[in-house]
Formats: sequence, C-alpha cells, structure tokens
Amino acid sequence: MTEKPTDHFDIIVIGAGPGGYVAAIRASQLGMKTAIVEKADMGGVCLNWGCIPTKAMLRSSEMYAHMQNAEHYGLSAKPGFDLSAIVKRSRDIAGKLSGGIDFLMKKNKVTVIKAAASLHASDSNTPSVTAGDATYSADNIILATGARARTIESIGAVPDGKTIWTSREAMVPETLPKKLLVVGSGAIGLEFASFYNGLGSEVTVIEVMDRILLQEDAEIAALAQKSFEKRGVNFMTSTELQAVAPTKKGVDATITKDGASQTLTFDNIILAIGVVANTEDMGLEELGVELEKGAIKTDSYGATNISGLYAIGDVTAPPWLAHKASHEAVICVEAIAGNSPHALDKNKIPACTYCTPQIASIGLTEEKALAEGHEIRIGRFPFQGNGKALAMGETEGLVKVIFCDETGELLGAHLIGAEVTELIQGFVTAIGLETTEEELMQIVFPHPTLSEMMHESVLDAYDKVLHL
Repeated sequence: MTEKPTDHFDIIVIGAGPGGYVAAIRASQLGMKTAIVEKADMGGVCLNWGCIPTKAMLRSSEMYAHMQNAEHYGLSAKPGFDLSAIVKRSRDIAGKLSGGIDFLMKKNKVTVIKAAASLHASDSNTPSVTAGDATYSADNIILATGARARTIESIGAVPDGKTIWTSREAMVPETLPKKLLVVGSGAIGLEFASFYNGLGSEVTVIEVMDRILLQEDAEIAALAQKSFEKRGVNFMTSTELQAVAPTKKGVDATITKDGASQTLTFDNIILAIGVVANTEDMGLEELGVELEKGAIKTDSYGATNISGLYAIGDVTAPPWLAHKASHEAVICVEAIAGNSPHALDKNKIPACTYCTPQIASIGLTEEKALAEGHEIRIGRFPFQGNGKALAMGETEGLVKVIFCDETGELLGAHLIGAEVTELIQGFVTAIGLETTEEELMQIVFPHPTLSEMMHESVLDAYDKVLHL
C-alpha cells in the first residue's frame, strides 16, 4: 500500500461516537483538514446501542406504568404493550440520529472513511493509519474507539444471542422474559431492571459489593433500592456470580453469598458488570502506547506518550460517560490547535441514571466529603413537600446538597425522583462557577416547579427551609 499526498490530513479521528464525531466537527470548525474512520454506524455505542435507544425503551416502560395508574389522575385506561413495537421505536430513533451524524459530517466537510483502522509506525512524527485497503497520514490522530461490555468467559458469562445478554442484546428482545437476572447494580443494570420490571418481568439484581449504586451517595442508593423493592425487584448484595449455563428451559446461574452457593434458573441474564476499553487490534502495543488498567493513559488534554497521538472518551480512564467524551473531544482539539483550553475536572462531571425513579449527582458524596476531612452541612428536601411534584403524582424522591461549612462552597448534590436528570444541571452550573450558599439562596426559582426543591434544600442546609 502506498501513501499519497492527498491522503494526508491535519487530524484523523478513529471512532465516530460522541467523542469522535464531536472532535471531528470541532477540528473542521477550526480550519483543519479532518477525516473520521468508523467501522460501524455513525454515533458509536451511545447513539446506536446505549444512551439514546435505552431512553426510548425506558420511556415506553414509564408510559405503560403511568397508564396502569390512570385512575390516580381521574382517567380510565386498559393498557397493553407490543414489545416488538417498543423495540422498533427505539431502533428507529437510533437510526434517525445516526443519519443526523452523517449529515453533520457532510455539513462540516469531514471525510468519512468506513472501515476498521489500525496504526503503524511511519517515517513521520506520527503513526500512519491503515483503514480498509488504504493508508493515510496525519499531523495528529485522535483515538475515540470507546469500550464494550465486560464479560467473564471463564464462568460462561458470555452473550450467546439467546439467553445470556449484554446491554446490546437486552435492547432487542424478541419476547419478554418472565424471570430475569441482572448482574450488576450500576446505572446500566438498574436501567434494564427498571425497563423489564415496568413491563412485568420478575427481576432479580445481584451485586458483588455490599450495596447497590456504589458510585452514588449511600443515602440516595438506599432510597433507590427501597423504591425498586416496593415495585417487586429483588436485590441480592454481597453476592458473586460463580457460573452461567444455558439450559433447555433458560439459563442457570450459580451464585455465592456468605459462603453458601445456590443455583437459580432464569429465562435470561443481563451482564451489566462494567466495560472494557477497545484497545485491541489497533497496533498500540507495536507503537508502545502506554496503558493504565487496560485503558489508554493520557494527560489532561488527551495526549498520550506518543507524539501526535491522542485519546478521548471510554477508551481512556473512567467515568465512562458520553458527555465526558464530548467535552474531552473539544478540549483535545482546542489543545492541538494551540488555543489553551481548560482542563477537565472529573469531580465536576454529572452522572445520571434514567431508571424509575431517576438518579442524578454531581461532586462529592457525603461519605467522600467526610473522608476528605471536610466539615460539612447537609440540606435535604423531599418531593412530598413540593407542589409541582404533588400535581404530577410524583411524590417519591429527595434533593440532597452538601456544603463546606467553612467556605460555603457547594461540594456535592445528589437527587432521586422524577426528572432529576434535568434538574441536576442547575447544580452542575453552581459547582462549576463555585457558587456559595448565599448566592444560591438569593436566586429566585420559578413557581410551581420541581426546581424549587433545589432552593429549599440549600435553605435547609442553613436552617432556613420554608416548606418543611
């Protein structure tokens, strides 16, 4: 294969997920000749097999639950659902948005190369990129290859397309499982538990740690578990999956808790035990790219230990979040362009879980704030005390804020309840701007809104709450 002058780009991005395609757009906007290499659909896992299609499915499940409670709103309904139609709607939305990324590439004059890519040492300062049967060169290369669902081959915990699923297979079910096991109680596990429970599956969630939602504030996690259990979801914490074996009737799962083993039978198992960075088959080892815990190691601007080679998103360190990847993309490209961007503060990245009830957080948990030695003030306000929540019939939830007692700095905010994934951005902005308690107290919040609980929680932290 020969390299031609016309095959040279200022930037080549490998991977077209929320990190990669945003990097390509920003690079083109800054006047760089840009190419993006993608072997699958534009938009990556997030758009095609993650963030977006799961939210479409969860919306269907939520609507079904609301219809079942129609009498509460003075309505009457006889709800039913068509699983294939739910799946089709989800896939159609993903397809539409993927097509939108194609449009954005054309609009921004980004060259799209549909192929798998690998890197090779070259005579120039940066590696060359082989994609399909062609070779390209670039002044800068950004790796945005994402991650895939973690599996455990040694115990049979590998998707078989029938009874053992990862998140991908769980998004396209042909039938509704009567009995479902979810392995892992993080955001992905609880979202699928919420979806299938909402449609009527008998759901069991196992977690190897001693509580669910380990990354969230312990108080919020406990409220989430209580809510799920009230709707019939069974949780088994401090429980380890030992073996998985498909059977004629479904799939057997052997689990261990407190030294005792038992084998349970389910129709399906969903593996939601984290992700693995996609670093294989790209020539990284040949080039000597430094990895850390299986992910590409970078500095605050995405630079690797190889000159001209950068990495962003899930192929680097956690958290594995689409909005982190997109933000890293802009920072990385701006740094390449010499524009001195800000470095990303990972303590200021919000996290959202779109189960019912929703969960959202930013900053330090109560446990972490205390562990770091902060003297703290905590404010809480329940959904039960909010007029809009009562009007919506959504009285289950809590807004919790954590302040530094000495400085008044907002250290963290943790929410559970309806629409908190939308409310959290107010606290994200407050933490980003280092807003103090006095400034937050002085802000006028519209009435009637759920956002009033944000104000009340701040007031509560300083013994000034009005509606409790």
